[in-house]
Amino acid sequence: MSKKLKTYNLNNYRQIPQIQELPKEIIQAIDIVGRVLPFKTNNYVVEELINWSDVKNDAMFTLNFPRKEMLDPKHYNALKKLIDTQADKATIDKKINDIRLELNPNPAGQEHNVPQMEDVFLKGIQHKYPETVLFFPSQGQTCHAYCTFCFRWPQFSGMSGLKFAMKETNLLLKYLSNHKRITDILFTGGDPMTMSASILAGYIEPLLQPEYDHIRSIRIGTKALSYWPYRFISDNDSDDIIRLFESVMKSGKNLSIQAHFNHPVELSTPAVEQAIKRIRATGAQIRTQSPLMKHINDKSELWSEMWRKQVDLGCIPYYMFIARDTGSKRYFELPLEKCWNIFRNAYNKVSGLCRTVRGPSMSASPGKIQVLGVQEVEGEKVFVLRFLQGRNPAWVDIPFFAEYDPKATWFDQLKPAFGEEKFFFEKD
Repeated sequence: MSKKLKTYNLNNYRQIPQIQELPKEIIQAIDIVGRVLPFKTNNYVVEELINWSDVKNDAMFTLNFPRKEMLDPKHYNALKKLIDTQADKATIDKKINDIRLELNPNPAGQEHNVPQMEDVFLKGIQHKYPETVLFFPSQGQTCHAYCTFCFRWPQFSGMSGLKFAMKETNLLLKYLSNHKRITDILFTGGDPMTMSASILAGYIEPLLQPEYDHIRSIRIGTKALSYWPYRFISDNDSDDIIRLFESVMKSGKNLSIQAHFNHPVELSTPAVEQAIKRIRATGAQIRTQSPLMKHINDKSELWSEMWRKQVDLGCIPYYMFIARDTGSKRYFELPLEKCWNIFRNAYNKVSGLCRTVRGPSMSASPGKIQVLGVQEVEGEKVFVLRFLQGRNPAWVDIPFFAEYDPKATWFDQLKPAFGEEKFFFEKD
């Protein structure tokens, strides 16, 4: 089983045979929205995941191809007018940049997570929680295909001032040596699995040495299992990738592949099943996560189906996130109460083996905040919340309350309940 990767973007996507059959308004939307939000897909997605007979309602098409509704009408129409009147490139580029700046390109204050060492800001590292460091290898700041909901879309949009990336392994190693409380490192991006096996090994193998015994878990965040499972099967260095995974496990450390699956169809091909088997055979874990999104997976039946299939394949359901307040969120967002209802209705349809999943969770500025439910307390309808992770570990697992707001889709829209001026953690 093999396939050679072919990617499609704004320059060549019309080469996809099925594109010629689409209504003109859908193609026009790709051309316009794809200038603002990054657009790339590949032949595996096109040939094996998309239902081309119903693209209007197809989740995988929506996950890969920009739609008109992903931009505010005023932004869409303004950019369309410039393109239709053949405005000069500088004018169009300025409008594109202005639109991007209105899409909250830096959600949850990510710049506050960048640590400093010897008066140098380590732009390729985020250290928000004491035990876990995120590392953005510069060679992995792309993906096999771009999700239209991605909260890291500025990484791929040429917004260099908002890009997290670092090539210098020695700075990472020095930082880890100076912070012995760190037990976990997460390689993220982009997608680290777009790197060659040799480059990925250059980052990982030093961590297997005795001086980094405090690093107990190595995590790799990736969408490759969904969008290019051949990365683990038949790419030129797939066997080297598998051997690297084996070496991590033999070193005594835990290796966890943080796999992004947004819809059950991504688990439906022989290729993904074979890729999962190869990874699992190394001893590595595969933990699964996804945001909850309108138009994609906003039915509890889809989530229970997805969790059951993941467990069948030996994966561990890990997180249901709430779509971050950035980029095309206006198209994907759901009220918090609906998110909670979808989660609990899915949760009660599965066995305990699937109930390792946590959610719905918001990765907000103070930490990962879980919506535990909507209840009436002392005559007031409230959201019940808790921290799964917090900038201050003392906040974790303490229930707290917010005023009920049926329209709220993100934590920043909530106010403290019971007449309080601040949430408990804001008083610290």
